[in-house]
Amino acid sequence: MLRVDHARWGQTPEDLRQLATSAAHQRTRERFLVLYEITQARCAAQVAERTSRHPQTVMEWLHLYNEHGPAALAYQRTGGRPPFAQRSKQPSVQRSARPSRLRPARP
Repeated sequence: MLRVDHARWGQTPEDLRQLATSAAHQRTRERFLVLYEITQARCAAQVAERTSRHPQTVMEWLHLYNEHGPAALAYQRTGGRPPFAQRSKQPSVQRSARPSRLRPARP
């Protein structure tokens, strides 16, 4: 059975619970809540099933925490289109005053 090594990082299960309720991002809160539940004598596979996560995902979070500490569980956006992208600062394309070649010009 896997265990959360919270003492290595000078934390208690209650500290994990506090991080689960106060972290800035929802994914970070979820990760700390999973660790807290494992400290409450729950199996990682059972916690994974209850949270609709793959067991390997939960075990990966557990290993990350045990090896690198709480900072390893902080959510970091890794790519893709930025959320709520701002409009481009490039000048907009204006229509040409030239008549189109596809349609004849109207009189």
